[in-house]
Amino acid sequence: MQRVLSFEQTPPLSVPLRFFLTAPLFAVAAGLVLLWQGPEALASRWSPVTLAVTHLLTLGFLAMCMIGALMQILPVVAGIDIPHSRTTAAAAHALLASGALSLSSGFLMSSPLLIKMALPLLALAFAWLFFAGLRGVWRAPDGKDMLAAIRLALAALAAVVILGLAAASAFAWPVTLPLPVMTLANVHAAWGLLGWVGLLIIGVAYQVVPMFQVTPTYPRVVTRWLAKTVFALIVIWSATEVLASWMNVLSALLALAFALFAGTTFYLLWRRKRPKPDPTTLFWRAGLASLLAATALWLAGTLFPALAASAPYPLLLGMLFIVGFAYSVINGMLYKIVPFLVWYHLQNKLAGGCAKAPNVKQILPDRMAERQFRAHLLALALLLAAALLPAWLSRAAALAFIVSSAWLWLNIWKAARIYRTMTADLSKLREPV
Repeated sequence: MQRVLSFEQTPPLSVPLRFFLTAPLFAVAAGLVLLWQGPEALASRWSPVTLAVTHLLTLGFLAMCMIGALMQILPVVAGIDIPHSRTTAAAAHALLASGALSLSSGFLMSSPLLIKMALPLLALAFAWLFFAGLRGVWRAPDGKDMLAAIRLALAALAAVVILGLAAASAFAWPVTLPLPVMTLANVHAAWGLLGWVGLLIIGVAYQVVPMFQVTPTYPRVVTRWLAKTVFALIVIWSATEVLASWMNVLSALLALAFALFAGTTFYLLWRRKRPKPDPTTLFWRAGLASLLAATALWLAGTLFPALAASAPYPLLLGMLFIVGFAYSVINGMLYKIVPFLVWYHLQNKLAGGCAKAPNVKQILPDRMAERQFRAHLLALALLLAAALLPAWLSRAAALAFIVSSAWLWLNIWKAARIYRTMTADLSKLREPV
């Protein structure tokens, strides 16, 4: 069941918008690194260039968008107050952006100094979020499946931060801290992608898919148990990664859990009340197809160890989940969230005046989003092909991804410019003569 929305508690537009405008620029930076380094960026998941690109996408794009969305959704959907939302957003944004840049640059240039600089920045960013901004998540009444999934996602984020700081410390102080880097990195990636990213998308989907896509609500058994099952499986999987037992069975169960989410959401989208798909629907379909492909590849890797040991396997798996699933879904949701917020805040500011707020489709027309969707699909296809043929296609994939990400930024910026222009004009009209 969906919660009644409390729009009177919505934060100022600058709170989420600063995150949404910055995120695509990190994706552009990831594309530029891939363009610069070419095949070397796709040689191995452990190469410094690959680590830099990965963290530009996960910290710079995914985390930036997800934190901005949380700061917008929690007050409206769950009635959770974000204390001093402007200050919290500004501080978390600045710390996260500078920390992500420093960490990615440290990997790219193999610089322990830059990694050492990144650690306190990122630790402060997430500490500020947990203790200043999002503490209300834990105080809110129980009973909402979306909120329960978000709590688990934030618990996963805490694990991601701790594991990530430990793994990065092994790069910053390799002699004094002889840590099991590969094991830490594997567990860190699992908690980051499956726990933090996966659980947050699942939880938010419970609300936004029926609301924005006009579909039936998710089955009660899915909303009640899926997030909890995924979280429990990640906990057990992490223990088996350390103890090296039951890995294949747990990997298969995790893959099937995410396949269940993808299949259920596909079914709901098929039953949506509006037959013509809008751009967000197209992004959801691409993301869910990528998630199903990722789960199929993951299952194949558990059955055929030679496949899992091949160099392209982890790259394909990462691209399908990060760019194909998470990036696609977030990209599509931005086309619902940003124009709606611009319209809502303009409507409030212009109430009672002679000017009228443009509607959502005028703020960000579907044709603009559809063109960027086609660019995104091309970039995704080229990235997947480049994992198999890096010498031939890595730079073409980089160019396509740069174009798609820059296009996303341009579309969001145009929507933000409409808000700035109209509010500036309103301020001039209200100035005393």
